[in-house]
Amino acid sequence: MSTSSEGGRRGFLALELDGDGAHPAAWRKARHAPDDLLNGARIRNTVLAAESAGFHAATFADGSLDEGSGIAGRLNALQRAAFAGPVTSSIVLVPEVDTVYTEPFHISTQLASLDYVSGGRAGWLVKASTSAEEAAAVGRAVVSGAGLAQEAAASVEVSRKLWDSWEDGAVIRDVPTGRYLDVDKLHYIDFETPADFAGQRYAVKGPSIIPRPLQGQIPVLAPAGLLAEADVVLVSAPTLELLADELAGIRGRTGAAVVAELDVVLDSRGQSASARLTELDVLGEWDSPRARFVGTAAELVDVLTDLLVVADGVRIHPAVLDVEFEELAQLVLPELRRRGVLKPVSPGGTFREVLGLGRPLSRYSSTVTVGGSVVVGAEN
Repeated sequence: MSTSSEGGRRGFLALELDGDGAHPAAWRKARHAPDDLLNGARIRNTVLAAESAGFHAATFADGSLDEGSGIAGRLNALQRAAFAGPVTSSIVLVPEVDTVYTEPFHISTQLASLDYVSGGRAGWLVKASTSAEEAAAVGRAVVSGAGLAQEAAASVEVSRKLWDSWEDGAVIRDVPTGRYLDVDKLHYIDFETPADFAGQRYAVKGPSIIPRPLQGQIPVLAPAGLLAEADVVLVSAPTLELLADELAGIRGRTGAAVVAELDVVLDSRGQSASARLTELDVLGEWDSPRARFVGTAAELVDVLTDLLVVADGVRIHPAVLDVEFEELAQLVLPELRRRGVLKPVSPGGTFREVLGLGRPLSRYSSTVTVGGSVVVGAEN
């Protein structure tokens, strides 16, 4: 049995909060009225409960729902995260945002706004949609193959440049001179997709319409293999054994943080996890690329302890949010904290601090640090 992480290294836990859970039939076992998914009370209650339980981050899935899912609709992930920002104080908020059929300039400014309303707790879970419905909604051809990675990389590059297009200190609010901005600290990014771009080419000039995010650069999360320059790589595998091997392999090839993706079904209120899963599967097929844990809370503690030896964090996808969360909050997280394998949760902290990342200067800054001294007039 595992009792502590290797070398005292501690990780973080994220919880997916979309809908009623990861299983397609989760809504049939939910402990709330169906229309609660479409109002702010449900968002507030779930994210505050996750924060109170000690989760470090909450993620919000997005995109069109499968036909015949039985779910009427979902609210936009960025909007849900933005709603949760002012009512929380420590939990990181990471909406999934598509990079193929969403305008990069809008992504950048909305995420910067999220960073402000959350006090520096924003992240971006990059998605590259293959949905024909989403393409048709914006009058685009479906992008596939290598084009998905190109679209994702371009969108992220645009956003990162736009976040840097306002240097720190660009807002001066100089009342005597009537100047609100130091225009010398605003920059045009002059981005243009390359000639071999697979999708519809575009250009972005900038600068952004929103000052630089509180974190400077918002951490970018992406599934393994999609984005070369992600801050966090999400790792999936069909079994727990393969997941551990995949995590170790990717950690050896990247300087980014690595996070394990895990579906979870737990014993609850006298019913075994396997019996619960059988009931759910009768109601709908669960086809997931992620490793799946089915068992007791105590067994899950051991699995998470072992995963946090090779991963910087684990993102949990509960089969039924209302059911799994009760067990996670009461039995799993307290024991993980007792074992000392989780990072502390810091009210007022930023996502970059959770990841152990410093706050970078703007790439366009005319002020750099050399040998501990500040040098003015040397542009990056």
